[in-house]
Amino acid sequence: MRWDRLFDDLEGQLDEELRAEETDLVAEEERLRLGRLALRDRLAAVATGEVRPDAPLRLELRGGRRVALAALTVGRDWLAGPLGGEGAGRSAVIPLAAIAAALPTPVQLSTGLGAEPAGESALALSARLGLAFVLRDLARRRAPVTLLLGSAGVHGTIDRVARDHLDLAEHPPGEPRRASAVSAVRLVPFGALDLIEY
Repeated sequence: MRWDRLFDDLEGQLDEELRAEETDLVAEEERLRLGRLALRDRLAAVATGEVRPDAPLRLELRGGRRVALAALTVGRDWLAGPLGGEGAGRSAVIPLAAIAAALPTPVQLSTGLGAEPAGESALALSARLGLAFVLRDLARRRAPVTLLLGSAGVHGTIDRVARDHLDLAEHPPGEPRRASAVSAVRLVPFGALDLIEY
């Protein structure tokens, strides 16, 4: 009888240790998964997740400006969508490097945490396109834009897009880009861009 209790006790201890080891293994796998997760992966999960976000994604930019974007498209190093709040009716492209903080709702936070780290080969075409591609599209369309550079906004039309910078022909808002309306041509490095509003 004593032996039966001893073996039952040892069996219970072994089961408990195995459960604890399994719990530790699951927790370690989750830590490793989160360690490989990039901000881009989390934002893409919010943009394409099965559970739709209950509000536009709110972002705080390096210069301190807060924006809300709905219907996100996420590229390799940028995200875009219609602006909410005071920018309603306009759209924006935001380089990921310009994001100081994302301010997700609880649903967006949960959706983003469920993301899987994406390998380059698994990404959709739009997710592999860089910021220069999007800027070249705006230049081709001759779309008037407002560039947010830190706390300053500059209005104009993108004339050219090079590898790491763009040429902006500055002109007053509401006027088409004509040589007579251009006050200056500004060369803007991509690293200085906080937001491109169009």
